[in-house]
Amino acid sequence: MTKADLVFTRGPVHTGDAARTRGSSLAVTGGRITAVGHDEVRELIGPGTEVVDLDGKLLLPGFQDAHIHAVGGGTELAACDLTGTVGAADCLARIRAYAEAHPDQEWITGSGWSMESFDGGLPTRQLLDTAVPDRPVYLANRDHHGAWVNTRALELAGLDRATPDPADGRIEREPDGTPSGMLQEGATALVARLIPPVTAADRLDGLLRAQRLLHSLGITGWQDALLGEFNGMPDPSDAYLAAARSGALTARVTGALWWERDRGAEQIPELVQRRAELTHGRFRAGSVKIMQDGIAENFTAAMTSPYLDSCGCATTNSGLSFVDPVALRSHVTELDALGFQVHFHALGDRAVREALDAVEAARAVNGWRDTRHHLAHLQVVHPDDVPRFARLGAVANIQPLWAAHEPQMDELTIPFLGPERAAWQYPFGALQRAGATLAAGSDWPVSSPDPLAGLHVAVNRRLPDADDDRVLLPEQRLDLASAIAVYTAGSAFVNGHDDAGVLAPGQLADLVVLDRDILTGPPEEIAAARVLRTYVGGELVHAAD
Repeated sequence: MTKADLVFTRGPVHTGDAARTRGSSLAVTGGRITAVGHDEVRELIGPGTEVVDLDGKLLLPGFQDAHIHAVGGGTELAACDLTGTVGAADCLARIRAYAEAHPDQEWITGSGWSMESFDGGLPTRQLLDTAVPDRPVYLANRDHHGAWVNTRALELAGLDRATPDPADGRIEREPDGTPSGMLQEGATALVARLIPPVTAADRLDGLLRAQRLLHSLGITGWQDALLGEFNGMPDPSDAYLAAARSGALTARVTGALWWERDRGAEQIPELVQRRAELTHGRFRAGSVKIMQDGIAENFTAAMTSPYLDSCGCATTNSGLSFVDPVALRSHVTELDALGFQVHFHALGDRAVREALDAVEAARAVNGWRDTRHHLAHLQVVHPDDVPRFARLGAVANIQPLWAAHEPQMDELTIPFLGPERAAWQYPFGALQRAGATLAAGSDWPVSSPDPLAGLHVAVNRRLPDADDDRVLLPEQRLDLASAIAVYTAGSAFVNGHDDAGVLAPGQLADLVVLDRDILTGPPEEIAAARVLRTYVGGELVHAAD
């Protein structure tokens, strides 16, 4: 009998395998799981076996993130990080402190501020000028669909009242037409193009910084949702390829190649070439990211009916479809035929429908192919479209942290959707009951990459630190075992890691140890759990201090 390299004992072990959901011991040999069970697994312990006594701590499959921007997130940790700021004064204090600490920096850049910190979600250039008047400033908001810039940045970019809005964005303006300092969607590129480029070394450092953070959260693999240049953000592909070639990439990563929305099918041969060039070791680039719409808070998410105004009356704006819906069907059909997975950004109910229509067109022409197309975000899904996910084999890629009451939801979203449409938000439970495959992602740095926080909201539909008892659409909650499966087997499926996500013999030993058994504890304490160890292929990649 071959002895194991690694054995975990005195569980619990949550396998995610319907045939055997719980065990107390698990063995690993050659980077793969060789046994799951109870005391009989101890027979595989030999002189060279490392034994980990769980002592009641929970062993789970490693978490996977199905929609993340890891290199950008890691790079931004070294810039002006406004994550967690509350209110304009808090933002300005942190910006001022960062600028003072970096007197030689030509541009002040960063991200992470929340729209609810400012009236109407629209900060002004004059406000930013009070913190940094003499150097250009560019600060992406938390969701990265808009940017706050100061007067100096607008001057350098040559933006004034005569500058037209780009087709894929909007320049917010003062009453006389002068840019106010807030740029939405594609308008961000008008200033972002001037920012000194992030170097290849910076991108690699950002990736490795992000990888350390993600492993510390129990994440063993992910799908980077944007390999390409977008709104001034550099292409992270070179960082992944360098790390994969050197062996520094310990995570398993799938990359989604950016679909340039101002181009058409002529870019597909380039995507085929990039897929071949970028696939190496633990990194592969077999997905294509199509951003079909924007976000609800700035009224660019594509809806089937118009947004309301502050008085509750219908406007003439139903959001933006960045890719023509008819052309989208043709593009997805061609990509599907070439074996590409399509990773849609689809947030509004019209964008969701357009993406599903495109998947349906591909199925009609190409037949059923194992391409695992998935729709990310799914903030508003028309009830008529919920059953189509299972029917078409389209994966619902959810971001659970967003499915809760918080100021951005309560002040900048629900009033402008109206009660009927607001009740269609983040329908996790409905999608599960309709038979859809679910995967989960964070969209970090838009929101926290912590899977435990995401699990908490998926189960409770309340933020971990919520100061009231309101639950957002309680009928859309998931039970904890299902939510764990979404973050493990579901995301592994959409990321193409078929031998991960479940603890069973023959599967990869991608594992996480928590400090408690969250499956037997109170659901309101899920986010209080802590990751103690993370393994990828049986190799320890994180151990808590």
